[in-house]
Order: sequence, then C-alpha cells, then structure tokens
Amino acid sequence: MNDLSTAPQPAEQNPERPAIQRKPDWIRVKAPVSKEYGKTRDLMRELSLNTVCEEAACPNIGECWTKKHATVMILGDVCTRACAFCNVKTGMPRKVDPLEPAHVAEAAAKLGLEHIVITSVDRDDLPDGGAGQFVKVINELRKNTPNTTIEILTPDFRNKMLPAIEAIVAAGPDVYNHNLETVPRLYPTIRPGARYYASLRLLEEVKRHNPMIFTKSGIMLGLGEERLEVHQVMDDMRSAGIDFLTMGQYLRPTPKHAEVKEFVTPKAFAAYGAIARAKGFLQVAASPLTRSSYHAGEDFAEMRAAREAQLAKKAATQAAQAALAGGK
Repeated sequence: MNDLSTAPQPAEQNPERPAIQRKPDWIRVKAPVSKEYGKTRDLMRELSLNTVCEEAACPNIGECWTKKHATVMILGDVCTRACAFCNVKTGMPRKVDPLEPAHVAEAAAKLGLEHIVITSVDRDDLPDGGAGQFVKVINELRKNTPNTTIEILTPDFRNKMLPAIEAIVAAGPDVYNHNLETVPRLYPTIRPGARYYASLRLLEEVKRHNPMIFTKSGIMLGLGEERLEVHQVMDDMRSAGIDFLTMGQYLRPTPKHAEVKEFVTPKAFAAYGAIARAKGFLQVAASPLTRSSYHAGEDFAEMRAAREAQLAKKAATQAAQAALAGGK
C-alpha cells in the first residue's frame, strides 16, 4: 500500500525516550472542552457505565460527546484478550453488573438517543462469552426507549459462537457489527487471540439467522497491510453478506502497542471507499478518523434508505418481468 500512503516521520531521537511518531495534520483533533462533553462524561460516571470512547482513547470523543453520542462498553472495563492495537486493560474481569442493562437504557433516555451503539470487552471467562448481557441490554432498550435503533459491536464469542448468535439475533438489534480489524496475514501479531475466518463466519451466521439485520465490519489501515490484501478483505466481506464497511487509520495508543507503519492519506481512503462502493456495500465510511461508531446514527439512516431503494428497484423489476410474462 506504499503507493497510496505517506510514511510516518519519526521525531528526533532522544536517548532517554522512545521515538514519537508525529501525526500528519489530517489526523489531529482538538481537545474536548465543551459543556455538553462534560455533561455526557458526568452521566456515564453517575450510572457507572464504561465507554469505549474513553477506554480505547478514541480521537473523536470530543466531537461525539459534545453531540451526546457515547458508545457504551458493557461487561466491565477489563478484557480477557491482549490485542496489539487495543488500549483496553487486560486481566481477570470482575463479576457482571446486573444493573448494567437498566443503566444503559437510562443513559439512552437521558441523552435522547435516536441510535445507540453497544460494545463490550472480550469475556472468555463467561460460559456464554457475555452474550446474555447483550440480550438483556437490547431488551431493556426496547422496553424503555422503543424508538431508539440499536447497534451492537460484539466480540467473536470464541468457542461459543453459534448459541451466542442465536440468542442475540433473537433479541433483534438493528445492526450487528463485528470488526475484522486487519488483513489475515497480520492476525498472528495484531489479533493473536482471534481467527479471521471465524469472524467472517460469525457475520455470515447473523445473516443466516435473520437476513434483515444489517451487518457491519471494519478494518484499520496503517499496520503494514498491502493494497491488494485490503481489496481481498472487501471481497471476503461481500461474500459474507456484510452491508457496511468502515475503514480508519490505526493510531498507536502507547509505545507498548503495535507501531504505525504508515499514515494513509485522505486521498487514499477516498480511493478505497470508491472501490468498496463498487463492490456492492450498502454503506461505506472510509477516512483517517473513521471509527466503528463514528457518525453511526447518520450512517444507519443512510444505509436503511439505501436498502429501501434497492428493494423498491428489485420489486419494480420483478413487476415489469411479470407483466411481460403475462402479456405473452
């Protein structure tokens, strides 16, 4: 992917500190300072809710929280995996909070959310991988904020996938997201606890259980992937029936995490986005600052409209073909 990217320029070496990669202008964001940001933060504290916005050090937190958009992270703030790109703590998690589903629904109501994104840490320690908590959260939201559309971003439920998918799909989220994160070649170093084709199968199973649930997945760029590898991931996603692709720049949370191999330019992201749309995704979000839940509500509305237009076109074509057949 070197022909589409700009290599990061390291800062001058200091013998007492590791080299710092300077971010290009297009990846820099302002520090959050608004009153609305503070109110969103205070509400999360009040309800004892974790957010991936904070735990994963998302660069868009200022913009999203100012708009009262927060991605709630359920099942605690300690993950049982140790992915090389992720800033969430790793270790032995605490017990699942039985009040968490009600608190998520209360937060959605107080924030007036039209669309909410729920994600979680990996919980390999739980018999169901945490699927039951997703179901409880979805049920509480349906009961207390019935007009809020629900998007979930789940782990891979390693060795527990099928029963987890059956339970969650039955609860009826509007969007089921599970990120592939990177190309297959980089899994051993970037996502060692997961398997690329297992993640693809998970999204295939969601569609098999309910074809009308929108499926979504994303990858990070800048980890050393090649352009043709990214194109192949797109093809694999389309083969799995995935509706929505997100692509964003990987940013190194700390010097202990995987290094940024390159800062991909906005022009290169636009090129990838055009290719993805040509491959048939209903919705594509591709930019340096794109993240799984960034502008999720607006994107969901566009994706739903795209499907409605697609179905209407199909119905019109079938009606025309039936009319022709009837006239023979």
